[in-house]
Order: sequence, then C-alpha cells, then structure tokens
Amino acid sequence: MAESAPTDTHKRTGNRRGWRLHGDGRTIAPGERVLPEERLSWPRTISIGAQHVVAMFGATFLVPLLTGFPPSTTLFFTAIGTLLFLLITKGMMPSYLGSSFGLLAPIGAVTGFSATSGEALEPHAMALAQGGIVSVGVTLALVGLVVHFVGVRWIEVTMPPVVTGAIVALIGLNLAPAAWDWVKAAPLTAVITIVAILLTTVLFRGMLGRLSILIGVLVGYGAAWLQGELDFSTVAKADWVGLPAFHAPAFDLGHLGLFLPVVLVLIAENIGHVKSVAAMTGRDLDHLTGRTLFADGFSTILAGSGGGSGTTTYAENIGVMAATRIFSTAAYLCAAVIALILSMLPKFGEIIATIPPGVLGGAATVLYGMIGMLGVRIWVENKVDFSNPINLNTAAVSLIVAIANFTWTPGGLQFEGIALGTASAIIIYQVMKAIARWRGTDPDNVTENFAEAADRTDAPQAPRRGRATHPFTSDVTDGSSQEPGSPA
Repeated sequence: MAESAPTDTHKRTGNRRGWRLHGDGRTIAPGERVLPEERLSWPRTISIGAQHVVAMFGATFLVPLLTGFPPSTTLFFTAIGTLLFLLITKGMMPSYLGSSFGLLAPIGAVTGFSATSGEALEPHAMALAQGGIVSVGVTLALVGLVVHFVGVRWIEVTMPPVVTGAIVALIGLNLAPAAWDWVKAAPLTAVITIVAILLTTVLFRGMLGRLSILIGVLVGYGAAWLQGELDFSTVAKADWVGLPAFHAPAFDLGHLGLFLPVVLVLIAENIGHVKSVAAMTGRDLDHLTGRTLFADGFSTILAGSGGGSGTTTYAENIGVMAATRIFSTAAYLCAAVIALILSMLPKFGEIIATIPPGVLGGAATVLYGMIGMLGVRIWVENKVDFSNPINLNTAAVSLIVAIANFTWTPGGLQFEGIALGTASAIIIYQVMKAIARWRGTDPDNVTENFAEAADRTDAPQAPRRGRATHPFTSDVTDGSSQEPGSPA
C-alpha cells in the first residue's frame, strides 16, 4: 500500500494544468521525492534545470564534434525535442533528449568525416546522413504508435536481453577504430583527457563525479591550449546572437541498412529510461512507453530534417534525478529553455567547435567503451546464461561481425558491421531457439522440466487414475507451464 499513494496522486493530477508546489517549495523532507507533476520554487526549479543542461552537455556536444555536424544546430534540436517530448508524454515522463551515440557509426560511414583531417563536412554527404537520421525517426515513431496501442510484449519476445545486450555492445565496439584515429592525432592530449575522466569519477562524489566526461574534456582542452593545439580564428568572426545554421536532408535507399538497426538501440534506451524512472518514483509507467518512443522518434525526425543529430533519453540525467530525488518535469522545461538560448549564441557554438582531435579521441575512448559495457550490463542485470549455446553463439557471432565491420552490398544497397551484427543477433537467436524447441534440445526448457520433475518426485503423490505422466511433460491441463515444442 505504501507505493499506491503516489500512483493515486498521479491519477488525480494527470490532467492538471501546470505543476503544483511541493510542500513550501523550498525544502524536501528526508526520504521524499518531488514527483513529475510537482515543482519547487521557480528559482530552485531553474537551478535544477541548469544542472540537467550541464549533465547532458558533454555527451550531447561530443556527437556533433565527432560527426562534423554544427554543434549549435544539434543543441537547438535537443531543446526543441525535449519540449515536444514533455508535451507528447503529457508532462508525466521526466527526460532530456540529448544526442544519440548510436548514430555515430552510420553517420561516419556515409560522410567519411574525420576530425583529424581539418576539412569541413561535405554538404551533400551531410544531407544523406540526415536522410538516414530521418528514416530512424520515422521507424521509431511508428514503433511507438504500435506499442501505444498493442503493448510492449512483442518487443520483449523479439529482442530478449541476450539480443538487446549484443546490439548495444556491438555499436560501441564497432566505433573503436574511430577513437584510435583521433588519439593518434595527439596522443598526449588524449591520455590526459582519459586520465582526467577516470580520476574525476573516483575522486569526487555527487554531481562532480557524474560530470566526469565534461570535466575530462575541460582538462584535456586546457592541456591542448598549453600545447598550442587550438585555433580560435572562427570564434572572433562569429556573431554573439543568431539562429543556428539549418541544412536540408537528402535520401538514398542504399544507406537504410546502415541506419535502421539503430532503431533497436533507441528502443532499448527508451524502454530502459521508462523502467528506471518507474523504479525511482515507485510508479507503473509502462503505459507511457509508446508515447516515449513516439516522442523520441518525432524529435529525431525534426533533428534530421534541419541539420541536427538524432536524439535519445539520457542516462546522465537519470543520474541527476537519482542524486536529487527531483523528478519534476518543470525542471526539464527550464533545461530545454536554457539549451535553446545557448543554441542561439553562435560565438558559444564556435568555442565548442574548437575542441581538438586529441580531446575528442580521449573522450571517445571512454564513451565508446561505455556503450559496449552497457550491453554487458544488460546481460548481467538480466542474468543471461552463456553456458546456454544459443545465447553464447548469438553474442559471439554478432560481436565479431560488428567489430570486424563485415560488409555486404546486394543490388546497390550497403550493409556494414552494425546492420549485419544486429541482424545476426536477432536471426541467430530466433532460429536456434525455434530449432531447439522443435528438437527438444533447448537448455532452458530442459532445465525447467528437470526442476519440475524433481519437485513432483519429492512431493507426496496421491494415487492417480488414467495415463502415466512422463517426467518431462507438464501436468497442468491448460498447458500454461509448458512452452510450445517442449519434449513429451
């Protein structure tokens, strides 16, 4: 009953306009949470919003720097996307939509951009990458609509934890060569950046520890400045106030195979976000999963249409909520407004664009590795059993396909490591699982049936009439405990 109160309160305030004040708006009693429909006083809410901007800032700005996209434009669309997200989820799902790292590999494959070359991103290549981003957004939005009306169970069946973990892991590991290319451009600066990130994580508590990427980039930036690696020529020419540069997309069906697998990653990230917020607020938020997916997809469509990178919910902001216990969506409204203002300061955007390759390489080394380890975390948290050869082969083949960047070009279409690795994970798991169930060799079913047989053997049995029961066959007449294809 303790957890029902927030849910009841939520139902009463779900259609309320604005946010009600939490207590006196100034203090939070020990153990209390500021719920999504609540807020503190506006000065305090604005300060929490600024904290969310700082939390997402390092990773969100790193994506356009790694892809050659305009940083101010990317920031502009994350702000607009967050405002739309709050509107579509009716102010009930706290989140900031930052830049998605899942799109780095397909964007790089299309544009061929290298931060170490000193050359600007080719406009047509950028337009084609934007078209791919739009395709990701459209697909994710459609998935959101289906989930909203049908439910999320079909995703869980298609992508169990072993598949989801493999897909997330292979995206990070596929990017490893790009990180090495940047590190080679300025090894000392890259090492300083990496060390700063790692030390910040363990030296500081609270928010400072959670901002390790941002602090590491700042330290690396200082080291690059001392070594004369910075070029401020574009900063002096930039205006103080102005709109970001917008760029129209172009479309090529041949690139769809590079981008569409990223949809699976965004689905996993968004569902994970919903589950995390639900756990922290003590609410069942599954009914918002469809809206969350649709909102992120719609935001990604807008970003790709105007020259920004795709968006996703951010773990950095989950960390802020966990630390502060403030889940007010009013704070995210403030964060979006602050980000929108920053995106309209061109000189600020040019300063960000001066971050040199060595710093990018150091930060990318940590971030790409983190993406890979997020996949491993999915396996660990869901207790994926790798003594099961189905799970083992699913992960093994898909990871090697992605790391080695296998490439397939049928009929003018191009499928590379991430696309082929993602397809491998899904197909291998589903096909092996189906065959194992048909043949009765599925280790999961065998283990369950042995356990059931042992329980029946140990329990006192009353005399029974009729047919004898095989130890591997369920006694339940409705078949609810017996999976299709179990050995009879």
